[in-house]
Amino acid sequence: MILPLSDAPNPRGIPWMTYLIIAANVAVYVLITVPLSAVPVQRDDPRLYEYFDTLERQLGRRATLRELAALVSEYDLFVFEHGFRPASPELGDLFFSMFLHAGFLHIFGNMLFLWIYGDNVEHRLGHFRFLAWYLATGVAATLFHAVFFSSSEIPLVGASGAISGVLGFYFRWFPYNQVRLLLVFFPFFMRVVFLPARFVLGIYLVLDNILPFVLSFGSDGTGVAFGAHIGGFFAGLLGAWWLDRSELRPAKSELGTAPVERADEAALQRALQTGRMEEAARMYFNLDPARAAKAVDAADLLDLAEWLHLHGSPRSALALYLRLLRQHPTESIAAAAHLGAGRILLYDLDDPALAYQHLREALRSAPTGEFAAEVRRALRDVAARQKMQVGPPFKQREW
Repeated sequence: MILPLSDAPNPRGIPWMTYLIIAANVAVYVLITVPLSAVPVQRDDPRLYEYFDTLERQLGRRATLRELAALVSEYDLFVFEHGFRPASPELGDLFFSMFLHAGFLHIFGNMLFLWIYGDNVEHRLGHFRFLAWYLATGVAATLFHAVFFSSSEIPLVGASGAISGVLGFYFRWFPYNQVRLLLVFFPFFMRVVFLPARFVLGIYLVLDNILPFVLSFGSDGTGVAFGAHIGGFFAGLLGAWWLDRSELRPAKSELGTAPVERADEAALQRALQTGRMEEAARMYFNLDPARAAKAVDAADLLDLAEWLHLHGSPRSALALYLRLLRQHPTESIAAAAHLGAGRILLYDLDDPALAYQHLREALRSAPTGEFAAEVRRALRDVAARQKMQVGPPFKQREW
């Protein structure tokens, strides 16, 4: 058994939307799943005939009505009515099915994953955008599954698709995070280990979902909607990629509204050379980034980003650092841009988890010297600022 316990680093603050989603799932389980699961179905219930007919057609299971009635509870029929059935899609079921679960282990595993990975993603997105993306990736997951099983009357239930969307966001945004895992091979082995988040989530995607999906495709199924997990994960990846593009724009409130009389590459070069940094910043963000990068030395743009940071425009400075990283991902300029972005995220925007990703990249690019010492100091501040300390193993593995 492999059980995730926590991740690091993680942001301070309360991820209350994550907690509200967990509470909603638990409430549905306690108020609907548990009581209805204890109620046996009546053999004259007309829903039982439809349920029995569907099982026989979809799964080839043959049993007498008396035998079936002894095994089926009111909750089974409730799920049959309100779970999402690809062959009989209903808009309400598309959303409500995300809050229904097959049993305790099902909801426990889903809520554990959401509790571990949700706070970082919610901190990055904001509370209400997190909810919107949670529901959107859950819908995408269900529809992805429905594409491959469009004739299925078997109801799909569970938060796994939406949570896989959260994992997709996490995979893209927090590659250097670590996950603390409990490995149990009772009675021979029991140990807590720390593994990179991308390694853990990669195993989840490929070994736990893509491989079983391919191997079981065309069969009666395994009872697990692997397609929904895959669809949700890739929906999260695409959402994170799309949102990353918006971060390349500056904060309008920081640069002012003064008009730019002439914004071209030559004018930008002159403004930088003569130290007219505020004017240069407005020019730069009015130009096409690719053309500006070709015309202006990257070191000058680094100086401009640092000037913006020092003069009260951290978000605009961050946008410039991120543009530099897109334009010079493997050059020496990238290390300085990663450090600049990491410091802004850590000290100005109070996002230690995201800052950590940039600082690790900076340290990987320049592992020695005074530059590396500065990065390590910032990494120690990340460890001090995270919400949940996970102990010395985290620190030893990071620097």
